[in-house]
Amino acid sequence: MNRLMTVLFISLILLAGCGNNQSTPANENESKTENQTEVVQMKMASWSKQIAEQSNLYVAEDKGWFEEAGIAFEYIPGAGGGDAVKNIVAGNADIAFANVEAVLLAAEKGEKLKIIYNIYPDNVFNVVSLKDSGIETVEDLKGKDIGVYSFTSGTYQNLQVLLSSAGLTDEDVNVIETGVLNFGPLMNNQVAATAATDTGLYDAQQKGLGEVNLFEVKDVLNTPSDVFVVTEETFNEKKEALVKFLQVYRDSVKYVMENPEEAAKVAVDTAIDGQDEERNVEIIKIRNATSMNEEMKEKGLGWLNVDLLNEVEQTYIDMGLLQGPVGIEEMVTNELVEELN
Repeated sequence: MNRLMTVLFISLILLAGCGNNQSTPANENESKTENQTEVVQMKMASWSKQIAEQSNLYVAEDKGWFEEAGIAFEYIPGAGGGDAVKNIVAGNADIAFANVEAVLLAAEKGEKLKIIYNIYPDNVFNVVSLKDSGIETVEDLKGKDIGVYSFTSGTYQNLQVLLSSAGLTDEDVNVIETGVLNFGPLMNNQVAATAATDTGLYDAQQKGLGEVNLFEVKDVLNTPSDVFVVTEETFNEKKEALVKFLQVYRDSVKYVMENPEEAAKVAVDTAIDGQDEERNVEIIKIRNATSMNEEMKEKGLGWLNVDLLNEVEQTYIDMGLLQGPVGIEEMVTNELVEELN
């Protein structure tokens, strides 16, 4: 009897040993899986090439914040917000850095989009003419040559908004594509006025633009200048990755608000217009100021005002730039912003 119990005891030990040998690799694999961060590619289509005013993105790259969040970030340049939106629709990018007008026009063509983050809550677009041009009112633009960055950019759509406030349309003026550095043609008297942004005006003033007549489009309609937009498909399939991207973006904006000089140094090696470090600081400060408004102080960076965007949509319908409602209220969501820290 004792011999039988001894055999059974040895058998149990051997079985237990076999069980341990089989379970150890499984436990090791589970540990590796838990410790590994899945890397998700995030291609951001922009309205421009890499410029100094977007320095918070370069800071995030420089500090490795995207990598820490498990994001393989790639910047896709463009020539206007329309280009950025086309890139996400075509599947060339995951998220677009674009003006609201470009989103509305794409939605009218049937594209299913989601606006998920308010990058610049105030309208930074303007129309500028030289003081001696005799253009003192918006009505005075009638019949004049006016420069825009491109026909797919916010400069063109906001010019149309400004003209509409005076009962004019783009058919009442001669619109000319002059590229991002469109103050050159104005200073050389090749155009009577130019549609631009606040940072573009700053640059031109540093280059001797002189006294100007300035029409700020925000006085007519304070449309957010740029937003992050994705396709509905991307929104539904990549919410977790989008939240991670937006968290890095928001954190980088906050950091650059407190450290503009450091961001200016990073821009020197990254931005196509970033060679002048002192100029970078001023551009970054201007853009920092337009990244926050009173509502965001309460609700957080990136918050979208649905009522304002409804007003923008209706204005475009009234102007005839949209044939009818495109459902912007359904496109706009603060769902992802609400998940940010």
